[in-house]
Amino acid sequence: MSASHLLVDQYMNFLLVEKGLAQNTLEAYSKDLDVFVGFLEENKVNDLREADTLVIVQHLIKLRSLGLGARTRARHLVAIRGLFSFLEQEKVIKHNPAKLVDLPKSGMRLPDVISVGEIETLLEAPNEMDVLGARDRAMLELAYASGLRVSELIHVRVQDIHLDAGFVRVMGKGSKERIVPMGRQAREKIQSYMENDRPILLKGKPGEYLFVVRGGRPMTRQSFWKLMKKYALKAGIAKNITPHTLRHSFASHLLEGGADLRVVQEMLGHVDISTTQIYTHVARERLIEIHERYHPRH
Repeated sequence: MSASHLLVDQYMNFLLVEKGLAQNTLEAYSKDLDVFVGFLEENKVNDLREADTLVIVQHLIKLRSLGLGARTRARHLVAIRGLFSFLEQEKVIKHNPAKLVDLPKSGMRLPDVISVGEIETLLEAPNEMDVLGARDRAMLELAYASGLRVSELIHVRVQDIHLDAGFVRVMGKGSKERIVPMGRQAREKIQSYMENDRPILLKGKPGEYLFVVRGGRPMTRQSFWKLMKKYALKAGIAKNITPHTLRHSFASHLLEGGADLRVVQEMLGHVDISTTQIYTHVARERLIEIHERYHPRH
């Protein structure tokens, strides 16, 4: 095994043991780094410690020439950055050559972020006089209030909700647990749903999950996706709304309001802050758009 592959193996072991990354994430990182090491060896760089910024840029150009999209190339760069950051931390190298390489711009794009006004309209779309509508309103409120992934949202248990303290305990990717705050309005809707509507859906059966369908089973990802589409249509939102839209909007609205990037990273459950930095790009673009639209001297 080459010196470069040995260093990559050390990094993968670090991600598994210290960071607790999910298996599919580890596999993606491993494949991307294997491609990178192969490119280095093709270019007579037989040791990662000899790689510089130029060869990393050349690698990204090669990936583009092979037809890889900007988002895929951005993922490759995140893996490479993480590797060199680890090597720098372990004092294997003195400087991180990937630090100065920017993410491919279009790869930093996210699905549509909706405005605060559109969020309000979407949240008000469910009919709360109906049992299912009350549940859906509580789900949408929590998704936006805490920026949860869909898989996290549908697996929130009753014991994970702490209404008095105002937070939800979430089990995220790689079985990483985190505590995320939720606002007053989300707490009120969840409390009302738990007291008045959830017992009707359970029909006397036990159930550990907070958001259930009739009979007490947890909701599926597909069911929540359909609900999002239905309520977006009802709210008159023309953008392509997906379950992740509320998570993206949560992060962007926090950053636009002046929230610290590290705090947002913690709430989203991102292992690598470079993932969260994508949102600063989106927030910055929206600020420019607002300036162009409203400033009289633009």
